[in-house]
Amino acid sequence: MPRIIRIALSLFVIVTMSACSPRQDAPATPSNAKYNTEIRWTSYGIPHVKANDWGSLGYGFAYAAATDAVCVIAKDVAVANGELSAHLGSESGNIESDVFHRAIITDERLKHFGNGQSADMREYAAGYAAGYNRYLQDHADTLPASCRGESWIRPIATEDVARLTVSLGIRYGLGQFKNDMTRATPPGTPVAHGETVFELPPGLGSNAVALGKDVTESGRGMLLGNPHYPWRGGSRFHIVHTTIPGKLDLMGASLYSSNFIVIGFNKDVAWTHTVSTALRFTLYELSLNPDDPMEYRYGNDYRPIEARTVSVDVRDTEGQIHAEEHTVYMTHYGPLIASDSLPWTAEKAYAIRDAVLDNNASTATYAALGVAESIDDVEAAISQQGVYWTNTIAADRNGDAFYADISATPNVDAELIDECRRTVAGLPAFVVVLDGSTAACEWKSDSRSKIAGTLPAEEMPRLRRSDYVTNSNDSFWLANPSAPLEGYSPIIGPERTARSLRTRAGLTFVGEQLAKGSKIRPADLKGVLYSHRNYAAELLLDDVLKLCDNEPLDVVLGDDKVDLTPSCDALRAWDRTANIDSHGGQVWTEFWRNARKIKNLYSVPFDANDPVNTPRGINIQDTAVATAVKESLATGQIALSTAHVALDAAWGDIQYAERNGKKIPIPGGQGWAGMFSMIVAGLSKEKGYNPIVHGNSYIQVISWDTDGKLRPGGVLTYSQSQEADSPHYSDLTELYSQKQWIDFPFTEEEILSRIQI
Repeated sequence: MPRIIRIALSLFVIVTMSACSPRQDAPATPSNAKYNTEIRWTSYGIPHVKANDWGSLGYGFAYAAATDAVCVIAKDVAVANGELSAHLGSESGNIESDVFHRAIITDERLKHFGNGQSADMREYAAGYAAGYNRYLQDHADTLPASCRGESWIRPIATEDVARLTVSLGIRYGLGQFKNDMTRATPPGTPVAHGETVFELPPGLGSNAVALGKDVTESGRGMLLGNPHYPWRGGSRFHIVHTTIPGKLDLMGASLYSSNFIVIGFNKDVAWTHTVSTALRFTLYELSLNPDDPMEYRYGNDYRPIEARTVSVDVRDTEGQIHAEEHTVYMTHYGPLIASDSLPWTAEKAYAIRDAVLDNNASTATYAALGVAESIDDVEAAISQQGVYWTNTIAADRNGDAFYADISATPNVDAELIDECRRTVAGLPAFVVVLDGSTAACEWKSDSRSKIAGTLPAEEMPRLRRSDYVTNSNDSFWLANPSAPLEGYSPIIGPERTARSLRTRAGLTFVGEQLAKGSKIRPADLKGVLYSHRNYAAELLLDDVLKLCDNEPLDVVLGDDKVDLTPSCDALRAWDRTANIDSHGGQVWTEFWRNARKIKNLYSVPFDANDPVNTPRGINIQDTAVATAVKESLATGQIALSTAHVALDAAWGDIQYAERNGKKIPIPGGQGWAGMFSMIVAGLSKEKGYNPIVHGNSYIQVISWDTDGKLRPGGVLTYSQSQEADSPHYSDLTELYSQKQWIDFPFTEEEILSRIQI
């Protein structure tokens, strides 16, 4: 059977599967579990999973995901279980990751997570584990080259599915502090030095635009979803279609490490997410007992700091496994963390409380999203509070557009911050440190919230419109400039502050479409992204060129005298886009990398009453600014010369994805450099902007025609699999390179017409 199925899968024909007996070394799954699922693959490796029950749907979902991502999923299972050091040694952050996951994802926490799951979702998770194990059984000798024969490939249990979900949830909150947690040691013991990094890891961001019936040609809703997620690893997207006849018919994208669709659509609604500005954690400054640094004051008493010891298996350089014990320190707020700016001294220590850690509502939330029939249903679904760290932007067949930041956020208002905030030198302004010595500074409790200590959905911003809403990772304030959202807790995000160039680009480009006077079509919304316009250059380049028109064009940087003529010539000839046949965008990118930091840069400052159009203009009348602008041009020119990148090279020749020896040109560019169509890659010597780290990923434009029929389309920029030996390693990437995408096959007729033989 495995050989026959393997041949069938490789040819992409219909496959019907029933559960076989588990391998003897597989973790226990329900002995009476029998799963029947049908998986059909259409063009570009898109699986359509159909089953009659939730367990069988999970079974097929896992099998389909493993087809493209078995190595990544297996590695993330090892991460969530704290097993990296046992397989790969303790280097490269493995030991810190293992200690963190073993200390945080405890049996008690898994039990709490399980308590939040419905019977359907428990069956789904059990089916997922069985389906993943079935894939390993069928492909034991034919796994991708990147993980074939690796010790960390193993069958999983239902418990591992829960661990993956919890691990994913805390990845961008508490998970940022793995190193800080593992180096926290009491005063008088050796201290490991390091600095806390208070920002999301590279790879997260997004754009979204939802249009309502007043502005669309069809009189229906329309949605552009454009998440900016990593091009490698467990946070890659994977397109999948899931169906339980009569119950569920949902298509979209899951993350490799998730077991459900996180961005998608059904026949009635479409939604997407953008990473929100809301904080997921606060720090607590603890006042320690002067006689015992293992106790902290709480009210009139002291509470003990719990020393929690975890054992981690470590593979040494000779391949031998030995156990290492590591101790982390816990408070009722959460773990202690320590760094150079947050030291554990005899007087003070710092703990972190995470709003996602005990949130077990994600599966219920996304199950409800999957069957939503209107914006009302979308709002009700996310109000279950299982959206962890993102805004939700949605449109429906009725013609409503919707924005909300209803996400896992501490219930901390402005008054509490004012009364309880502690100042710690060296921390970014957005980091909230509260007084941990009193119950008055605990996160507030609200009976309306389903998750203890978090803001209830009723207190979080949302906006419903019949024209449009949008978000590009700035706060909720300007989802639509005609209806600013104000009066919310500052922990969700700032109000009446300057927006990013990417946010302003999206608002400007949508505004231009509306100003044309004609109703918007799907092709127009696609063009907002696929034009690959550089908004910053459109706004500011003319001022730079005015400096280029004035002599002298020589700039002295240290011992170097730089002639700016080549940079000026390249900028004059540039079409101000990041299309693959555009020339000169690299000069702007490297110039703006430094110029955006110039003091008093803008001639027109930010105006909260005109936030889309300000700040603008470069203050070239200011001699210091003009000099700094020229120095930034010179610095950028040197950087490109050092990297051996020609100033007038075609963008697609210097920004590309390498796929089995072929260079695929990739359009788009850095958001901070003024791009709405975002691709992030460092400048590498001899290679240009490569490798690509993150940016445009799962792109969808979902619409309905005048009769209410669903019209979904999009692309997965990096293709379905990151494995070089997969047939779907580069096919969709080739389409994206050429500004193409596909109509997603959703109906039975569409699926049958596109099954690959």
